Amino acid sequence: MKLRLLYVAFLMLLTSCVSIKKHNEQISKLHSVKDLRKDIDELYSELKKYHPRLYQYRTKEVLDYKFDSLKKSQNKPLNSRDFYKKVVVVISQMGHGHTAISPPAKIRTKKERKLDLKMKNEFNELKFETLNSKLFISDGAESDSLLIGAKVLKINDEDISDIYVNYRKTFSSDGFNTTFYDKVIGKHFKELYLKNNGRQDSIQLILSLKDSLFNRTFKRVLRKKTNSNDKQKDSLKIKPNTKEKNKISWKEKRKYNKIHGYNYRDKTYNRNLEFIGKDSTIAYMKIRSFTKGNFKKFYEQSFAKIAKNKTQNLILDLRFNGGGKAKEIKNLYSYLTDKEFQFYTRSEVKTRMPLLKVIYSNSTSGFTKVIFGAVSPFIAMHRMFSVEKENGQLYFNYGTKKEKPNPLNFKGKIYVLINGYSYSAAALLATYLHGSKRAFFVGEETGGSYNGTVAGFMRQHRLSNTKVAVRYGVLHIATPYKENPDGYGVKPDVEIIPTIKNRLNKTDPELDWILNEIEK
Repeated sequence: MKLRLLYVAFLMLLTSCVSIKKHNEQISKLHSVKDLRKDIDELYSELKKYHPRLYQYRTKEVLDYKFDSLKKSQNKPLNSRDFYKKVVVVISQMGHGHTAISPPAKIRTKKERKLDLKMKNEFNELKFETLNSKLFISDGAESDSLLIGAKVLKINDEDISDIYVNYRKTFSSDGFNTTFYDKVIGKHFKELYLKNNGRQDSIQLILSLKDSLFNRTFKRVLRKKTNSNDKQKDSLKIKPNTKEKNKISWKEKRKYNKIHGYNYRDKTYNRNLEFIGKDSTIAYMKIRSFTKGNFKKFYEQSFAKIAKNKTQNLILDLRFNGGGKAKEIKNLYSYLTDKEFQFYTRSEVKTRMPLLKVIYSNSTSGFTKVIFGAVSPFIAMHRMFSVEKENGQLYFNYGTKKEKPNPLNFKGKIYVLINGYSYSAAALLATYLHGSKRAFFVGEETGGSYNGTVAGFMRQHRLSNTKVAVRYGVLHIATPYKENPDGYGVKPDVEIIPTIKNRLNKTDPELDWILNEIEK
């Protein structure tokens, strides 16, 4: 029996090694012109089949022409990454920010993954921000804090202006908005660089700061080991009462982190509430993301505090909030209104079973398909009753029921801070607050469209030959409020664009404007 189990384990290991080798060879080899053109046809057919608003910002004639031109331009063999660089330009011109493609990544062996755990890339410690199309180091320079505020001129001898132009072609906002681009390139510069250039063992930056020109090289280096001897040797001598206190404190901290959505990597919270101003009477709620954390508990506790303090002014900060859960923003809005409301309209779809089409895409693992296989008939039955057809168009009832305001709803003045990275769910919330005339907006136009976005259930399809993956939403999600022309975000009542001087002086001009306005 033992020999048989060892034999099976050996076969599984051998199969795994062979499949890894086969995958890595396939993505690095040159694909024939015929295969490249087949993948372009496959990509366009996939989008036409399930994307509910494919021709919202570009007409069918325009996209037909672009895909046909892309197909005809394939006149020599390419590897998967170079093919991706050609295709991504057309995808970004569609004008749907949630529709994106990615080059296939090399699958690393167990030995390589083990080595990766021991290494870190110094470049990944940096954080960037783009202001007026210029890239700056904004934070996270653990190895050299003096780099904060430095302008990046070149990276590995390539001008940052050329990189900016190229990266701007690799993604899109929703529609014709332009504020999204600066914010994405800054916030996701490291990811964009990896996506376009692959893993780098050494990255050199040419930087400018305070009229000085200099360079810095960032490498993959060994992580510092934590020395167990650094721990207190007399930890056993700690008094029992102290130990119990620490235990309670740890449990409270863990609970707090869970409610507020603690990000261990960035050491920040998704949700924060504090009281600011001269007399600490202004509620300032910063929401970085509508993702992890117990949002229901957070809003319940926060608005109870706001009510207890009899706060008259609430500042809701949605800057650099890229979105998240659709149900969270609906829950938050119930605390911001005293009227019954319907947050979403029916979602346009191209299939009666959108969730199953996401689960059973060709990029979903076999294990996941098996797990969902047992419950898929029940999902299908439930979803069939959630989809209705009207005038030839399928609609999915996605959070369309009437909602009542929360008893703790805030009745005072609401100010909302927005910028180009207020996107997806954050832009939908901004739209509802704007459309219902419930808030005053300061900052810059949101990156997400006023009239909704194609997102919700996200389907991923991997192209047969190059293994390039396309990921897109299968629901068009929108609030009842609309604006013309289509394709632009929520515009602020007062536009304020921060400068690098603000960042260096650690001042917040948008927030300062609101505080001054309240004090008048």
